[in-house]
Amino acid sequence: MSTNTESEVSVQEVINHLRTPIHDIHNLVRLLCVPLEATRLLPPQYRKHDAHSSESGKVIDVSKFIPILQRILLEAVLPTWEPILKEEGYMPLIQQYFCPDDSSTSSTAAGITALCAYSSILSLSTQIKLDMLLKLTKEYPIDRLYKTISEIPDAERRSLAWDDCLRNLFAVPGKVANALAGRVIPPLLAMPDYNNNLSVRCEYLLYSLSSTFVPDDISLLTHVFTKLVGVGMFPSSVHLSPSQPSFFRSTLPVIRQRLRENGSGSRAYKSLWSTLMSSLPSLLTQRAVVASLFASLDSMSASDACSGSSASREALLLQGVLGEASSDTKLWQVITAVILNRTWGQNYARLFVCWISRNTRALETFISDVLGVWTSPDHVKYSLLSQHLYMSALLLLSITQFPCSSPQVEAVALSPSFVSAVGTYIGHTDNSIRRCGMLVAEIVASRVGKSLDFGDWDGDDDGRSWAREMRVLCTWGDTVSSPRFEVRDDIGIHEGVSSNDDVQGNLSQNLPLESQVSPPRSSGIRTTDIRTDAGYDSDDSLTGYASPSAGSPSPTPSELLEIEQDPTLHVGVKKISRPVYLAQLGTLVRNTQGLDSREESHEAEKIEMALTAGEDLIRRKRDFGTELVENAANLVYGFIVLNNNYELEDFDDKRQRIVTALVACCPKVVAPCMIEEFFKSQYSTEQRFVILNALAMGARELASLPAHSSRTVPFSSTKLRPGLHQKRSVAGLQNQVELLLGDITRDAIDKSREPVTDSLPEFNRERQLRIRKAGRVTEVVQRPNHGIVLPQPHPPKAVTYTEVAAEYFIMPLINRFWAFLRDEQVREERTAHRDTLFQYRGAGTGLILNPVILSHFLRTMAILVHASRNGPQWLAVIAPEALELAVTLGSRQISLALSDQVNETSSAPGGRKDEAAVLTSALDLAIIVLDGSLEQDGGRTLSLEHAVLLLSVGEWAGEVFKVLDSGGRVEGMGGTYEADLRRAAAGVVLKFQELASKWRRSMVDVR
Repeated sequence: MSTNTESEVSVQEVINHLRTPIHDIHNLVRLLCVPLEATRLLPPQYRKHDAHSSESGKVIDVSKFIPILQRILLEAVLPTWEPILKEEGYMPLIQQYFCPDDSSTSSTAAGITALCAYSSILSLSTQIKLDMLLKLTKEYPIDRLYKTISEIPDAERRSLAWDDCLRNLFAVPGKVANALAGRVIPPLLAMPDYNNNLSVRCEYLLYSLSSTFVPDDISLLTHVFTKLVGVGMFPSSVHLSPSQPSFFRSTLPVIRQRLRENGSGSRAYKSLWSTLMSSLPSLLTQRAVVASLFASLDSMSASDACSGSSASREALLLQGVLGEASSDTKLWQVITAVILNRTWGQNYARLFVCWISRNTRALETFISDVLGVWTSPDHVKYSLLSQHLYMSALLLLSITQFPCSSPQVEAVALSPSFVSAVGTYIGHTDNSIRRCGMLVAEIVASRVGKSLDFGDWDGDDDGRSWAREMRVLCTWGDTVSSPRFEVRDDIGIHEGVSSNDDVQGNLSQNLPLESQVSPPRSSGIRTTDIRTDAGYDSDDSLTGYASPSAGSPSPTPSELLEIEQDPTLHVGVKKISRPVYLAQLGTLVRNTQGLDSREESHEAEKIEMALTAGEDLIRRKRDFGTELVENAANLVYGFIVLNNNYELEDFDDKRQRIVTALVACCPKVVAPCMIEEFFKSQYSTEQRFVILNALAMGARELASLPAHSSRTVPFSSTKLRPGLHQKRSVAGLQNQVELLLGDITRDAIDKSREPVTDSLPEFNRERQLRIRKAGRVTEVVQRPNHGIVLPQPHPPKAVTYTEVAAEYFIMPLINRFWAFLRDEQVREERTAHRDTLFQYRGAGTGLILNPVILSHFLRTMAILVHASRNGPQWLAVIAPEALELAVTLGSRQISLALSDQVNETSSAPGGRKDEAAVLTSALDLAIIVLDGSLEQDGGRTLSLEHAVLLLSVGEWAGEVFKVLDSGGRVEGMGGTYEADLRRAAAGVVLKFQELASKWRRSMVDVR
């Protein structure tokens, strides 16, 4: 057996021993030394513990055994032996399995061990060893790991190993944060510091590879930059917060220093950067890196004007990182897109021109691209002032890099698009934007030997001060040499600030240009030819013509239409389209993608459009496939939580109609959803009223009953206009349900006053014989059968309320209330022994057990029960459950908060002080149940199967009526509530006596 095989067998035995319990520290140390010796990672001071030291030069496969050993150490050995190992001084031996010391860092085994350690440590999401991870990130950063991976001979394995390494390195901050779960994170492992240090090591990796890089190195480095872009290390914002990591903000000082070095190292470093930037696989990745590089130039992002030396220095930086500006490279499109699609500012315009102007061909292409944007009608009309200033500065600085009357300048001056754009600029309504076009026209005319002066340049407002600055910049410039006569040395372009002699020489060369630019005039447009060439053509001139009339002509209808449709006249106003699908309606009120800051100003228009079109759209989609079923729940959530934050007109009425339409059009989905939402604690009293009103009105609409009462609320105003008086006198949401319930109970009580002849069989039979009509005989028409019977399409059957009342409305509402009441009472009982300040109260303001909401809940239940009286489950299920709810809420104290308000002098039954509204609503519900039972089967089912419940109702109502008749009062009693309470108590007593008189002998009292 070979020595290598013997070592592997020995290591496998160590693994088996470590998986079993170990009782001796010395035995543990001896076992730990064996694998380290086999991998040549054992420190010299621990070799005395290894009795099987191998003198052979062969080592075991580290990637095969080290991950297993690391896993065992983290999961089994360290949780048991870590305190003792620290006390005995053997922890360095454990750390050697994860982060080999300096004596081993140069070996390949040490690098593979560190690679495996990242994966092993991060795999334990809840027990990450922070001390080992900290040491690992310091001793084995990305550049050292790259050296280990680059030694793998197979290209495919090398790429896979590098991907795994990058995944582990970039996962460190997130894994640590998840493991600590809100505790303090070590600064070096926190997201900002860790990513910034990772960026610094990535730059060092580039520098170390610059002199010897090969195409495979470029491929691996592109993976690094793609990962860096993915984690946000290349932000494009100019002003970053301190917690925002940035690659270039961390590495730019070092990059500047390396680019300033003389010799072949600097040239190789520049070559690697330009090659890497061109090799990035994605245009989005390239744009992110280029934009972040531009944004990281702090001297350019200052609000005040930068110096010429700063622009020249930053241009050298761009040339070192991005290479020489050339329109033939793949990176050129990315660079021009970043420059032209964003407003960088005047300082950046000087920088870009200073960098690009070192290549004449690139500058010509750049002028063509800038001119295409500057002359665009959309840009002239719709761009902001900052964009106009930036693009005008780019165009002027680029053109003035060429000598006067050069072919490039003449091509711009004679371009039809340029001449047309100048006219569009002059007609712009904004003075500052208009002066951008006027200034460009004047300077371009002066560069081709023409004189053009629009005048009115005195002052500092409306872009005049910016125009003077641009004239100076166009005269002095930021480059030392002409783009056609670049001065180069063995390193590249000269760096540094121009000497005083160079500045004087540059100024003397540009004096003719300054003389050709006309000085500011007072007002008016005057044109004067300085010289006349032999081949002069008036059509090529930029000379303006004075208008013969003082007044401006009236606009034509087409011009008026264009002005009306001009978006610049309605800045910030976005037309909200009317929704045609329910998903669009849901997006208007409940945007699940978050609120964009640019869309925040249109939120009021969105809500108003949703309220205006919501009801009609929902009713039109009632029988249109499954669209309403799929979007109903989302619409319920969206409209219930709406608040009138923008003071929209008829907000409450429109919102209520929409929610009611949802209940009526999709009851099987909406009703359970709304019932579940009603018992959540996140809604206000108004929103709970919307839910209850929608259930009541939607149920009556499904039952083909009127959803509104014919009565109106008395309104005493006689001084308002008729329309306003009508608006103020309309019943509110709560009053509408009260009026409906009042009509129903009044009709039920009035039935008791009908003539007694209705209950006598002989009189009733005689009346039926007199009224009933015989049924008509209809002829059945036989249709001819031609042998083919086609199925007749049947319209979808409309859902009636009696079909869904028990399953989707009443019983879910009652059952959910009992569960809610049980939980609230348990919470109150658990805190009843505490001081009053710390006791839980289930009947506070806005809670369901508050008398205001509870009384409305009972009114809604009464309307639902009344509308379902023709349902098949009414006698057996709905009537007894609703009656039990009424008796419980009307006769028992449901909250300790209400019991604390009981007055010793209260004359209410049982010493209880009820709210008049709750008691009246409970009695109304009882009237409806008793009256419906009398109508359905004469009270038989309720009297014989629920005798105890019926007797309890009679006793409760009789006690209330006795107290009220003797002059007693109830909390909240007064006004209409007093009359309604007396009427409801009397009505329940009458209905009970009617039932008891018929079924008393058959009723069995089991109490």
